[in-house]
Amino acid sequence: MADVDLHSAEPGLLAWLEAGFHGHMDYMAAHGLKRARPAELVPGTVRVVTARMDYLPATLPPGWQHIGWERLQRPAQAVVSLYAQGRDYHKVMRQRLQRLADRLAAALGPFGHRVFTDSAPVLEVELAQRSGIGWRGKHTLVLSREAGSMFFLGEIYVDWPLPLTEPVGAHCGSCEACIAACPTGAIVAPYRLDARRCISYLTIELDGPIPQEFRAAIGNRIYGCDDCQLACPWNKYARRARVADFDTRQALAGGDLVALWRWSESQFLHHTEGSAIRRIGHARWRRNLAVALGNAWRESGDPGLALALLDARDGADDLLREHIDWALAQRPIPAAG
Repeated sequence: MADVDLHSAEPGLLAWLEAGFHGHMDYMAAHGLKRARPAELVPGTVRVVTARMDYLPATLPPGWQHIGWERLQRPAQAVVSLYAQGRDYHKVMRQRLQRLADRLAAALGPFGHRVFTDSAPVLEVELAQRSGIGWRGKHTLVLSREAGSMFFLGEIYVDWPLPLTEPVGAHCGSCEACIAACPTGAIVAPYRLDARRCISYLTIELDGPIPQEFRAAIGNRIYGCDDCQLACPWNKYARRARVADFDTRQALAGGDLVALWRWSESQFLHHTEGSAIRRIGHARWRRNLAVALGNAWRESGDPGLALALLDARDGADDLLREHIDWALAQRPIPAAG
């Protein structure tokens, strides 16, 4: 349980927004300081119940961090962030938080509440840190000594003065493995992330062309990036998901870039049904794949990659064609014959 007085977090939020680190995520600024003022978002709120939900797929073999690094070295293999390989966490966690709220009401009597899972202007990390779920790591994610950082966060805003839980101390020490691991230098300082440089932002949130300066660094990551978490020593304690919802969908994990590139829009919608990936749409999915194919073409020289890009060029819209042309330019195409 966290208190709703977050005024000490307001200067940092304002500085982050004023620096433009939120990029095109206008919703981050749209609500002003309401994000740091729970009682303004939901009048009557006096406490926030915070929760975590582990998402590391149960079927993932031991040594998953090492396996993650190895996959990044296979340029023709698509890499999807681990959190997105199963069902959309918004739906899963929101339902479970509501069940928790119902159980509280059954035990304690009716009370006013609202449930949130990355679905409203909420300072999730700040609340999780203040309530003892963990501490803010230098990559800005919440870290736990018992569970690393491979978990989702959710909140229940309540109008009851429930007893507060104590925060825990930070345990990053002098380690800066996450900062060193970031392919695009998005962690510009400890505890400070420039989202405009983050591969998760570039492949998920950004609608439009991916800046050319970051395309090579994206490598074969087509949706999100786990590098800062792969590098974090605390993630040796990451816990497996306890629900089947987060089991890996084979179509979204370790797929061949060319095979995913050839998905029609109807195939994309079918394979991403119930997945967080669906919200980026087929056009952005193809944009991301074009970049990954270009990187694979540069690294491997496999002519099949260039042919796949060329086959799609004539029917592509302006945005996709620009990314295809960039991809093809990563390596000279051998002359016919």
